[in-house]
Amino acid sequence: MNIDSIVVAKAAIQMAISLREEEKGLEEQFKEKGILTTAVDVGGSINSSISKILERAIVASKRGGVIRDCHVHDGAIIGATREAILQVAQKANGLNIGGKIGIARGGEHLSVAIFMSIGVLHLNDIVIGLGHRSISEP
Repeated sequence: MNIDSIVVAKAAIQMAISLREEEKGLEEQFKEKGILTTAVDVGGSINSSISKILERAIVASKRGGVIRDCHVHDGAIIGATREAILQVAQKANGLNIGGKIGIARGGEHLSVAIFMSIGVLHLNDIVIGLGHRSISEP
């Protein structure tokens, strides 16, 4: 089956917006379609959390079998995650965030989606960012 970047991006977004209880079921559904997925929770001040978000994305990707343990795959995760962070950082600058990273890989396509709630007093805003990279097939 030919898996394109749109299908992989949608899988990453679904993983990012899913509840923790739904993750395993979604992972199985995507795996049947040839898409590897994982997700991880993130939170804290956006300014001081960027390095932790990058680390969590790499660790979750390796643990979930989405990428191999090599610098090319690490770089793809870092690049896609940074791209997604840049899309949410302007809105969350200086504020606390809480949310989830969804990661998906199908064939040569790798997508990272970040879904976050931004805390402003008792009001919360929602933001989503999406990054994509191409990597060689396993």
